[in-house]
Amino acid sequence: MGAGWFRHLDESGRLPLFWFFLGVVVGFLFIRLSVRMIRAQVKWWPGNVKPGGMHIHHVVFGVIFMLTGGIAGLAITGEEVVTRSVCAAIFGIGSALVLDEFALILHLDDVYWQERGRTSIDAVFVAVALTGLLVLGLKPVAVDDVLLAREEGAPWLLGAGIGAFHLVLAVITLLKGKIWTGLLGLFVPLFLYIGACRLGRPGSPWARWRYKNKPRKLARAELRENRYRRPVIKAKIWLQEFLAGRHDLPPP
Repeated sequence: MGAGWFRHLDESGRLPLFWFFLGVVVGFLFIRLSVRMIRAQVKWWPGNVKPGGMHIHHVVFGVIFMLTGGIAGLAITGEEVVTRSVCAAIFGIGSALVLDEFALILHLDDVYWQERGRTSIDAVFVAVALTGLLVLGLKPVAVDDVLLAREEGAPWLLGAGIGAFHLVLAVITLLKGKIWTGLLGLFVPLFLYIGACRLGRPGSPWARWRYKNKPRKLARAELRENRYRRPVIKAKIWLQEFLAGRHDLPPP
């Protein structure tokens, strides 16, 4: 089963993508283990890198890994799948280190263990989910629409038009604050149809623009948020804290 799966990935050209995906997962789990051990002040675990007293954030090492894997992958010619897969894994590890400090880059402040630091975990989850869908062979709807039109002999403009329609639905869904629905809908259009038709979340840009003078709609959106969305958010935060540690604890 395992050998057949790897053979299928190799034949479809997705083996380097799989190793990139694995690099992101392994890199994220390792760095989160490391920072949690450092935060717990475990004596035998290597601490932060501080040459000359300056704390070197692991995003720096992530950039180095990404440059190494990316440049090496571009320099390789021919169909050397094994070498390309190694480069992809290195690039994936670097991507995990960078995304794990995404909140620091976004805010230009060391918010790693603050509430705002949860943005980094969200970024990693999004990267893992989207890459996982690509590894499984799913294509973004815009690309899939064009390819499907070509396979059936239809004009490519028709496929491009359908793809553009799906992208518009994705933008509407994202503006309604349904981030995961919009991102998954880029691969499974059914999510876009549902997300674009349903009410937006109360704090979303769509709600600020469209529900400002519609108190009944806003009240329905807030009711759905409290009834359905908040339990999901609590479950997501529990999973984040299980994998990455608590972000609301005082510093040691």
